[in-house]
Amino acid sequence: MTTPERLARIKSVLGFRQPDLHVVLEQVGNPHNASAVLRTCDAAGIMNVDVIGSAADPLPINEAITTRADKWLSIRFHDTTEACLSDLKREGFTVAVTHLGPGAIPYTSLDYTRPTAVVFGGEKNGISAAALAAADVGIKIPMFGMVQSLNLSVSVGIIVYEAIRQRLGKGLFDDPRLSPAELEDYLDRWSDL
Repeated sequence: MTTPERLARIKSVLGFRQPDLHVVLEQVGNPHNASAVLRTCDAAGIMNVDVIGSAADPLPINEAITTRADKWLSIRFHDTTEACLSDLKREGFTVAVTHLGPGAIPYTSLDYTRPTAVVFGGEKNGISAAALAAADVGIKIPMFGMVQSLNLSVSVGIIVYEAIRQRLGKGLFDDPRLSPAELEDYLDRWSDL
């Protein structure tokens, strides 16, 4: 049975969730990175993580790293990049992909207060050509060293917390973003975890 204190904590956390800010992971294979990303998403109030992967286990999780943050997230699995990104666009999301190519804007220039899905590529190959073709915008974190990329979980943390900074500034954490029906549904599900 859920204690009154636990129930109050669940209600508080659900009140901060940002259902219109998605993190999309494309072909991420490293369990450490995937797990660190999930932990960051939960900490930042992200509710939805979309995972693109054709492997039998498209999201390898290390529970010691996630500290079981994955159970507090809604994770959707997609077989292809095209299917995932077309679904998100149909749902009204701006799709931003992370890459260092021409035309990419600084990650701080994007308005994350609108429904936004940020796509992060796998460790080995980065963003796919399909993701790049489907994107509304490319974003980049400035690089000043010899190495031209950051660890996946670091990149997610930097960009997600810029989104949170913007959303806090616009008051998007002041009131619950979930509908009353969604709040009740999650409250029921989370009370059993």
